[in-house]
Amino acid sequence: MWRLISQFLVFIALGVALAVFNAGNVSAQSTVTNAGDNLAKAIEQAADSGVGVIIVDGRGKLVSPGETPDGATPIPASDQMEGASALMKAQSEVDEFGGALKSRLEAMPYSIFEVQYILRQTSPDGRIITYVKVLGWSLFLLFIGRWVSVEIYGKRIAKKLVVSRIKEHPEGYQDKMPFLVFRFIMGVGGTIFAMVFALLTSYLIFGSSGNASVKFTVTAIYTAFFLSRSVSDLWRMVLSPYLRQYRIPVFSDRDARHLYIWASALATYDICSVLFATWVGDFGLNYNVYALVYGVLALVGTLGNLLMVVINARAISNAIRAGRPPEACSWLVRLLSVAWAPVLILYIVFGWLELAFDLVLERDMSLPLMAGSYSVLTSILVVYGIINYVIEKFFNRAHKRVLISSSDENGENDTEGESDAPTPIQQRHPIATFEDLARRIAGILAFTVGFFAMVTIWNPEAAWMENSRLDRMSDVIVILFIGYIVYHIARIWIDSKIDEEVGEMPVGELGDEGGAGGASRLATLLPLFRGAILAVVVVSIILIVLMELGINVSPLFAGAGVVGLAVGFGSQTLVRDIFSGAFFLVDDAFRKGEYIDIGDVKGTVERISVRSFQLRHHLGALHTIPFGEIRVLTNYSRDWVMMKLPLRVTYDTDVEKVRKLIKNLGQELLSDPVIGDTFIQPLKSQGVIEMQDSAMIIRVKFMTKPGDQWLVRKKVFQDIRDLFAREGIKFAHREVTVRLAEDQADLPPKEKRDLAAGAVQAAIDEDLMDVNDGGGDDR
Repeated sequence: MWRLISQFLVFIALGVALAVFNAGNVSAQSTVTNAGDNLAKAIEQAADSGVGVIIVDGRGKLVSPGETPDGATPIPASDQMEGASALMKAQSEVDEFGGALKSRLEAMPYSIFEVQYILRQTSPDGRIITYVKVLGWSLFLLFIGRWVSVEIYGKRIAKKLVVSRIKEHPEGYQDKMPFLVFRFIMGVGGTIFAMVFALLTSYLIFGSSGNASVKFTVTAIYTAFFLSRSVSDLWRMVLSPYLRQYRIPVFSDRDARHLYIWASALATYDICSVLFATWVGDFGLNYNVYALVYGVLALVGTLGNLLMVVINARAISNAIRAGRPPEACSWLVRLLSVAWAPVLILYIVFGWLELAFDLVLERDMSLPLMAGSYSVLTSILVVYGIINYVIEKFFNRAHKRVLISSSDENGENDTEGESDAPTPIQQRHPIATFEDLARRIAGILAFTVGFFAMVTIWNPEAAWMENSRLDRMSDVIVILFIGYIVYHIARIWIDSKIDEEVGEMPVGELGDEGGAGGASRLATLLPLFRGAILAVVVVSIILIVLMELGINVSPLFAGAGVVGLAVGFGSQTLVRDIFSGAFFLVDDAFRKGEYIDIGDVKGTVERISVRSFQLRHHLGALHTIPFGEIRVLTNYSRDWVMMKLPLRVTYDTDVEKVRKLIKNLGQELLSDPVIGDTFIQPLKSQGVIEMQDSAMIIRVKFMTKPGDQWLVRKKVFQDIRDLFAREGIKFAHREVTVRLAEDQADLPPKEKRDLAAGAVQAAIDEDLMDVNDGGGDDR
């Protein structure tokens, strides 16, 4: 049905076209008739074939498939796939690869005959066996040179220089890197010694060869020997399989030796394979043979590398975690220790596939991906090792200066006994010092160098930095990296200042009654400034990144102003707390670690935030108080403390004798090794301050540093008790005398006891009221 309709439409179009042509002038009628006949035939053929579209040029001439209309620009064949999807392009490339591989395999027998012909023509005596002899003699002389190098250069020269530099317990990169680099250089020297010996021996035995093909063969053999030995020495420097004290990665002796053997053997094989394939290609041999040899050798090397990764995966993962269990590492280290093996396996397989496609399709090849991976790893290790060596060299020198100065200042304190009190364990930030930050930056820079090396290997002629998006993204990464460094520099500097200030603050025991001197004013304010400074740094970095991305940040400032105004009107209590706290801190009303009383609660200041602070009562309760709720604040930790102690003695006590005894006791306490330095004013008597029914109240007083009064009070009470016992001075006990009225004398004994108990309770209540009203310390 649809076929009939299409034919009908085609014939209608044919009729219209014929009518138009017949209406033309007579002079062109014959040409038009021929064109119309051709067009009619083309339409009939299209209708019979099911084609709905035909192409004609401006003169009505039919354009056959594959032709280009007059005046039109031909489309290159390479551009016809630009609009195709990635899947279509991949399928096309696979089909092209299959066809090329098939044709090369079919031509392989003829290629082998061509290779034999070229080798015979380039050989000095026309025989292929000559190249085998050159290889055999070169390897034999190199092995002899290696033996001579070990016996003469190694045992008589290098061994003395290397062994004399070995330390029993080297510390860090500062001690390890110079020795490892020196040993690597001596190893390269031994390789050069062996090559020179082999070349001189070859010259003395065979003389100079004038054949270019023999020279090129010898050059390839000696280059493979030098590179193989150098890479082996490099792996020996990194893994240090036979000197565990110089081993930087965390490997056991067994794992280090196994990995060294694997890495050295595979590196030697890969280098020899690449150079042999290069010899085949540069010798002008058939390309099919070159592609087959290179591909097969690379496949064997790929299988060997995969086997090395599988066998040594556990040891390498443990080295990435630095010998720590997985739960003790950060999530990034755990992820890296698990993901490196699958990623590397995929990279190795993809590298061989990429090489196979390049060889079969005869495309330009850059550095092989496996050789590139070794180059990337080498660049990362070298950069990381050099930076860490410089870091340790600088910081160890700074640490020595600090230790020398601190030992000079605290030399007198070295003879004092150490306290048995346990030091509280504080959680340490992963980047707590500038040295930690420098090591982190070293790791980032080493990774960056490896990344650029990888990009260069993948596409040496890449102009990716000319891309505006990538260029902008690289600028953003640089800004974030600089911001990361600035953020941590500010944080580390502030934290170090806080530690210096807090280190001078006396630490009281848990449950102590408080009152000790607090931290310095700088230690109190720096934690608040730290949050503000770090917030400014983070916001500045974000704004710079947004501007680099082309985002207008002006509306953000306007919006921030509106939000701030709304918060100011809607949260007046919050604003009051913040401003009250600011003025309290500016007035230096209290500091962290001081014991204060604000009326309802009292305690030691533990934490200060923007709008509130926390007090720890000496019984353990933690109070959080907004700054705006403070009306009166009493600080017990400033300058000095006067402690007054009442003593109840009997009426027959000699007050003057007591005064002299207390005075002498105060002088003795000044020389006490424990509390003598805490006195500001010595212990002395104030005489009788009150006469009670059953006792005289004599008061003694002393002045100490804040927080020390409690320890001194214990010692004073103990010594006064012992002193009064020796001198026969008696303490007066509380007595209540109950006198009954005359009409109550005949009351029953039970009622008399009730009256006496009521009198005693009244006396006790009166004494408690006197104590509270007299300003006594209830702590």
